[in-house]
Amino acid sequence: MTLLLNVNVPRSLCHLLSIQGHECSHAADLGLRSATDETVVDTARRMGATIITHDLDYGKILYFSGLTSPSVIILRLRDVSVEHVGTILRRVLSRLQKELRAGAIVTVEEGTVRVRSLK
Repeated sequence: MTLLLNVNVPRSLCHLLSIQGHECSHAADLGLRSATDETVVDTARRMGATIITHDLDYGKILYFSGLTSPSVIILRLRDVSVEHVGTILRRVLSRLQKELRAGAIVTVEEGTVRVRSLK
C-alpha cells in the first residue's frame, strides 16, 4: 500500500512502514511542509496514497467534498511513539486493505477503529 505521512507524523514512521512492505513518503520530503490540507489531499490522490495524520481536518475535507479518494487514517492515540503507532498501523493496514483501497476515513483510537466509507 502507498502511504503519505502528514507533517505532524514523525518521518521515522516511514522507515518502519517500509519494513512492513509499504511504500511510504513524508509530506515534508515532498515539499509539502507548509502546504494546505487540500494540497496534501490532491497530492495523495495523484500518488494513489492513503494519508496518515493526527489532523481531524482531513476527514472533514474528504467527507464534505464528495471525493472518494484518497483514504485517510486519523490517529487519535495517547501513545504516539513510533513503535506503538507502527504496531497499531500494521494491524489496521492489514485488516482494512479493501476499505482503504475503495476510499475510507479511518479513525484510530486506543482500542477502537472506526471506518467510514467515502462512497
